Amino acid sequence: MTENKATILVVEDDKSLQDAIRIKLEKNGFFVITARTVVQAYDYLKEISKINVVWLDHYLLGEESGLDLVVKIKGNKKFKKIPIFVVSNTAGAEKIKSYINLGIHKYYTKSDCRLDNIISDIKEYLGQTEK
Repeated sequence: MTENKATILVVEDDKSLQDAIRIKLEKNGFFVITARTVVQAYDYLKEISKINVVWLDHYLLGEESGLDLVVKIKGNKKFKKIPIFVVSNTAGAEKIKSYINLGIHKYYTKSDCRLDNIISDIKEYLGQTEK
Protein backbone atom coordinates (compact mmCIF):
# COMPACT_ATOMS: atom_id res chain seq x y z
CA MET A 1 0.00 0.00 0.00
CA THR A 2 1.37 3.39 -0.98
CA GLU A 3 0.95 6.01 1.73
CA ASN A 4 0.18 8.92 -0.59
CA LYS A 5 -2.68 7.07 -2.32
CA ALA A 6 -6.19 7.01 -0.93
CA THR A 7 -7.41 3.46 -0.28
CA ILE A 8 -10.81 2.38 -1.55
CA LEU A 9 -12.53 -0.82 -0.47
CA VAL A 10 -14.67 -1.99 -3.41
CA VAL A 11 -17.41 -4.38 -2.29
CA GLU A 12 -18.94 -5.88 -5.44
CA ASP A 13 -20.01 -9.49 -6.05
CA ASP A 14 -19.84 -9.40 -9.86
CA LYS A 15 -16.19 -10.31 -10.50
CA SER A 16 -15.95 -8.76 -13.99
CA LEU A 17 -17.51 -5.51 -12.79
CA GLN A 18 -15.30 -5.56 -9.70
CA ASP A 19 -12.22 -5.89 -11.94
CA ALA A 20 -13.37 -3.02 -14.18
CA ILE A 21 -13.95 -0.77 -11.14
CA ARG A 22 -10.57 -1.73 -9.64
CA ILE A 23 -8.69 -1.01 -12.88
CA LYS A 24 -10.44 2.33 -13.38
CA LEU A 25 -9.77 3.40 -9.78
CA GLU A 26 -6.12 2.35 -9.97
CA LYS A 27 -5.71 4.35 -13.20
CA ASN A 28 -7.07 7.32 -11.25
CA GLY A 29 -4.39 6.98 -8.57
CA PHE A 30 -6.18 4.99 -5.88
CA PHE A 31 -5.03 1.91 -3.99
CA VAL A 32 -7.86 -0.63 -4.25
CA ILE A 33 -8.88 -3.55 -2.06
CA THR A 34 -11.72 -5.75 -3.28
CA ALA A 35 -14.27 -7.90 -1.46
CA ARG A 36 -17.29 -9.89 -2.63
CA THR A 37 -19.11 -10.46 0.68
CA VAL A 38 -20.02 -8.50 3.79
CA VAL A 39 -17.86 -10.80 5.93
CA GLN A 40 -14.81 -10.33 3.71
CA ALA A 41 -15.30 -6.55 3.54
CA TYR A 42 -15.72 -6.18 7.29
CA ASP A 43 -12.63 -8.31 7.91
CA TYR A 44 -10.62 -5.96 5.66
CA LEU A 45 -11.93 -2.96 7.58
CA LYS A 46 -10.69 -4.55 10.82
CA GLU A 47 -7.31 -5.58 9.36
CA ILE A 48 -6.32 -2.53 7.31
CA SER A 49 -5.55 0.58 9.28
CA LYS A 50 -6.62 3.19 6.72
CA ILE A 51 -9.48 2.73 4.31
CA ASN A 52 -10.54 6.12 3.01
CA VAL A 53 -13.72 5.19 1.11
CA VAL A 54 -16.06 2.23 0.68
CA TRP A 55 -17.56 1.61 -2.79
CA LEU A 56 -20.51 -0.68 -2.11
CA ASP A 57 -22.96 -2.71 -4.17
CA HIS A 58 -26.29 -3.56 -2.55
CA TYR A 59 -26.52 -7.16 -3.76
CA LEU A 60 -23.61 -9.30 -2.56
CA LEU A 61 -22.64 -12.95 -2.29
CA GLY A 62 -23.72 -14.60 0.95
CA GLU A 63 -26.67 -13.95 3.18
CA GLU A 64 -25.94 -10.29 3.95
CA SER A 65 -26.53 -7.30 1.68
CA GLY A 66 -24.81 -3.98 1.33
CA LEU A 67 -27.32 -2.54 3.78
CA ASP A 68 -26.10 -5.03 6.40
CA LEU A 69 -22.53 -3.84 5.86
CA VAL A 70 -23.56 -0.19 6.23
CA VAL A 71 -25.25 -1.04 9.55
CA LYS A 72 -22.01 -2.69 10.75
CA ILE A 73 -19.80 0.17 9.59
CA LYS A 74 -21.96 2.97 10.94
CA GLY A 75 -22.45 1.06 14.21
CA ASN A 76 -18.71 0.87 14.89
CA LYS A 77 -17.13 4.09 16.18
CA LYS A 78 -13.81 3.16 14.54
CA PHE A 79 -15.36 2.98 11.05
CA LYS A 80 -18.47 5.15 11.14
CA LYS A 81 -16.80 8.20 9.57
CA ILE A 82 -15.66 6.30 6.47
CA PRO A 83 -17.68 7.64 3.52
CA ILE A 84 -19.73 5.02 1.71
CA PHE A 85 -20.69 5.37 -1.94
CA VAL A 86 -23.45 2.87 -2.77
CA VAL A 87 -23.64 1.78 -6.41
CA SER A 88 -26.55 -0.55 -7.10
CA ASN A 89 -28.56 -2.02 -9.97
CA THR A 90 -31.85 -0.80 -8.52
CA ALA A 91 -33.04 2.40 -6.96
CA GLY A 92 -36.22 1.71 -5.02
CA ALA A 93 -37.21 4.71 -2.95
CA GLU A 94 -37.38 2.73 0.31
CA LYS A 95 -33.95 1.18 -0.24
CA ILE A 96 -32.35 4.53 -1.00
CA LYS A 97 -34.04 6.09 2.02
CA SER A 98 -32.73 3.28 4.25
CA TYR A 99 -29.17 3.86 3.07
CA ILE A 100 -29.39 7.62 3.43
CA ASN A 101 -30.89 7.35 6.91
CA LEU A 102 -27.89 5.21 7.92
CA GLY A 103 -25.52 7.95 6.77
CA ILE A 104 -24.05 6.90 3.43
CA HIS A 105 -22.40 9.66 1.43
CA LYS A 106 -24.10 9.05 -1.92
CA TYR A 107 -26.29 6.51 -3.76
CA TYR A 108 -25.94 5.75 -7.48
CA THR A 109 -27.91 3.55 -9.86
CA LYS A 110 -25.46 1.71 -12.15
CA SER A 111 -27.57 2.24 -15.26
CA ASP A 112 -27.77 6.00 -14.66
CA CYS A 113 -24.18 6.77 -13.83
CA ARG A 114 -20.77 6.27 -15.42
CA LEU A 115 -17.74 5.08 -13.45
CA ASP A 116 -16.00 8.36 -14.26
CA ASN A 117 -18.77 10.35 -12.54
CA ILE A 118 -18.56 8.28 -9.37
CA ILE A 119 -14.76 8.49 -9.32
CA SER A 120 -14.98 12.25 -9.81
CA ASP A 121 -17.36 12.49 -6.82
CA ILE A 122 -14.98 10.39 -4.70
CA LYS A 123 -12.03 12.58 -5.67
CA GLU A 124 -14.03 15.69 -4.87
CA TYR A 125 -15.01 14.25 -1.50
CA LEU A 126 -11.39 13.42 -0.72
CA GLY A 127 -10.25 16.86 -1.82
CA GLN A 128 -8.23 15.62 -4.77
CA THR A 129 -7.97 17.62 -7.97
CA GLU A 130 -8.20 16.36 -11.52
CA LYS A 131 -4.92 16.15 -13.41
